[in-house]
Amino acid sequence: MTLPRSPSPQVAVIGGGPAGLMAAETVARAGIAVTVFDRMPSLGRKLLMAGRGGLNITHSEPLDRFRARYGTAASWMEPYLDAFPPAALIEWCESLGQPTFMGSSGRVFPRAMKASPLLRAWLARLGALGVQFETRTEWTGWNADGALRFADGRSFAADATVLALGGASWPRLGADGGWTALLPDIRIAPLQPANCGFSVAWSAVFRDRHAGQPLKPVALSFAGDRIRGEAMITTAGIEGGAIYALSAALREAIARDGTAVLHLDLCPDRDAATVAARLAEPRRGASLANFLRRQLGLSPVAIGLVQEALHAGDTTPLPVLVKALPLTLTAPFGLARAISTAGGIARDELDPHLMLRRRPGVFAAGEMLDWEAPTGGYLLQGCLATGAAAGRGVLEWL
Repeated sequence: MTLPRSPSPQVAVIGGGPAGLMAAETVARAGIAVTVFDRMPSLGRKLLMAGRGGLNITHSEPLDRFRARYGTAASWMEPYLDAFPPAALIEWCESLGQPTFMGSSGRVFPRAMKASPLLRAWLARLGALGVQFETRTEWTGWNADGALRFADGRSFAADATVLALGGASWPRLGADGGWTALLPDIRIAPLQPANCGFSVAWSAVFRDRHAGQPLKPVALSFAGDRIRGEAMITTAGIEGGAIYALSAALREAIARDGTAVLHLDLCPDRDAATVAARLAEPRRGASLANFLRRQLGLSPVAIGLVQEALHAGDTTPLPVLVKALPLTLTAPFGLARAISTAGGIARDELDPHLMLRRRPGVFAAGEMLDWEAPTGGYLLQGCLATGAAAGRGVLEWL
């Protein structure tokens, strides 16, 4: 069955996450009919999950530094971020009745600290703009006539389509990367975990004693980058915000070399000379654990990491070990546990308006494109900026 066709232009958005909804809003504001299709029972499920710990919508740092967070995709993302910068996202959020505030780290949050009020207000606005929603409707490609085809047997003839199908992280929330099979003629960089944890071969003693404990304060160094923040020890390895910030470089190093050695500064508030001086004092019969606790105030998990290294045969002088403890990472955690996805539709498959060069009238946005960024507001900003760009592309195409 083909869904009824209106004589006016019809735009389909496949995917009801942030990128798809922003594309829908951009098009609907121009008075064009938009239908959003999503295979899940409700929209914005990953957005709601992201907001459970406080929805970080963007970051307040200067735009040139902001753009640099997108790494190798920075120059490609530049026009989309410039057209919809953090200031525009904040204004948009507040226009939905969700005032924002800036945290001490420069991150920006809705004052409600939750995604659900924002999403409710957004869906209400889209409904008022005439956007139609079709949930539990799985897109399966195109039929012989070029109409969109769905798993329930229906089809929809769209004048333009925006694909916003997400990556493959947290697949239980809807985006599982299955869309790659529906675009066999499009070059797609392999989908990989981003903002993820990494496997470490802990000893049984360390794992049983410290799994589930936070490691803070800590500074992590890899390939010339140093990140101060927090990490979490897990039974399988290590994860957390500071790890996520380095995950792209760590993932690439493991792919290239088989492992990656991360260095941990377990005492980031004291310089190397101070640490060396304090550890040069006599122990007076104290155990290593008590000595490190007394002299440096190290936490039990930090002390455990030092002991883990020493038991593995590391002969590095103790002050150096505390300031630059080597930790060998063997593999990234899988996509099911990753916060976001690297890889996706290759940039050269898209024109400047994010239209697929091989499929005129079909645009793509959000996490299904080949870009990645750290946590801190950059992910949502990138999704919304590319969603808005795809919406503008649709309007120009029509």
